[in-house]
Amino acid sequence: MAIEVGSKLQGKVTGITNFGAFVELPDGKTGLVHISEVADNYVKDINDFLSVGDQVEVKVIQVENDGKIGLSIKKAKDRPATERPQGRPQGRPQGGGRPQGGGRPGGGGYKGKPRGGGRPQVESFEDKMSKFLKDSEDRLSTLKKQTESKRGGRGARRG
Repeated sequence: MAIEVGSKLQGKVTGITNFGAFVELPDGKTGLVHISEVADNYVKDINDFLSVGDQVEVKVIQVENDGKIGLSIKKAKDRPATERPQGRPQGRPQGGGRPQGGGRPGGGGYKGKPRGGGRPQVESFEDKMSKFLKDSEDRLSTLKKQTESKRGGRGARRG
């Protein structure tokens, strides 16, 4: 039987590592269930969920050209389409958010302490990156000035 992406198979856990479990499939091939594919919730220690010799149902999620087979236990479980695994929410809700860019005409928005108890304006990624870049360049130039003054300026002899 050919192993195809999307097929569900029964397998036997043959080995456990700190990053996943090796599962022997019916045709004798071995695939890896990565630790992130063992359960719907966070798995700190895979030994809490699996043991060598366990029979598990797995879903083939990847077959690489070099013969490596990626498996998933959590995707092999049948669940209704409306049910989602617990954990972090997927994506952001559409609409309903505050407009980006800010409160005052011609300005980039208010970024300090809020007036009247409101929440401060959220900075965009680009704003945060430009602020980080400016701070980083300022720190580097200060560090260079301090280092050069300790050496006696440019071209000072080292001895």
